[in-house]
Amino acid sequence: MNDSDVTALAAGVQAGERRALAQAITLVESTHPHDRPRAEALLTTLMPHTGQAIRLGISGAPGVGKSTFIEALGLYLLSLGQRLAVLAVDPSSQRTGGSIMGDKTRMELLSRELAAFIRPSPSGGNLGGVASRTRESLLLCEAAGYDVVIVETVGVGQSETAVAGMVDCFLLLQLPNAGDELQALKKGVVELADLVVVNKADISPTAAALAKSQFELALHLLRPVSGHWSPPVLTCSALHQQGLTAVWDTVMRHRAAITDGGDLPAKRARQAVDWLWALVNEQLRQDFRRHPAVADALPRISDAVSRGDLSPTVACRQLRALYRPGE
Repeated sequence: MNDSDVTALAAGVQAGERRALAQAITLVESTHPHDRPRAEALLTTLMPHTGQAIRLGISGAPGVGKSTFIEALGLYLLSLGQRLAVLAVDPSSQRTGGSIMGDKTRMELLSRELAAFIRPSPSGGNLGGVASRTRESLLLCEAAGYDVVIVETVGVGQSETAVAGMVDCFLLLQLPNAGDELQALKKGVVELADLVVVNKADISPTAAALAKSQFELALHLLRPVSGHWSPPVLTCSALHQQGLTAVWDTVMRHRAAITDGGDLPAKRARQAVDWLWALVNEQLRQDFRRHPAVADALPRISDAVSRGDLSPTVACRQLRALYRPGE
């Protein structure tokens, strides 16, 4: 792909061409060194056309019904005349590196809609369950004119922190009938949420009401991230399309609150700087592993650590001593 191809691709993305958007995301997701300059040129061209979409992150434990919820909410948004992009980050196959779950098959009805764009991306084994280029893909979707961009994560490990760091509103899905697990909820997960939704309320309305009150208590004990918003707790049944209007109305109330209060631009600026440092750390890690002296010694030192003959601390010091940037 040459410079004229990048220009044509950028024009296609701006024109809202789905094929061009898919090609653009493939380019920014590529790990081939020759593709990075072109991906960066594409992003530079499109950056002035980003930033207008509502960025919504959705996370929750496996089995909470994320895909069913997103499909139901997405169809509701389409009925309002919105254009929707879904960046669904799947677990990666250890054998092929590809997505395991395939969100297009889990969102069959939504994937048929021309106003919806669904992109499943393998997490690549990332700790946060978020593909390393998800932020760039989000910007591309905005440049393509999508009104709402949803980022769905696998909901394990540090995925909640990762998605909360790139969206305007973070929605945490929870289940009724969680029992004692609700009492043991980690403070760090709940305090990230701008909105908690108890899904599958149709299974047991009583259990859903109890879970709602427990989460409300937990959130009441936490200091709100914004002085302009206190995270509410809602119940819904995505399977039966119940409660979705209230969920979306709350998302819009949150956006109005942080926009009018001046929190939105500050939040996005903070996220951009965090993104910068994440990329710096990623690049430094890659450069370190590719350094000839480090790459040569790494198998031997790793084996020594795995056998217990060398402590990780000493091994790290030895590898750092071998690293000479520019050599």
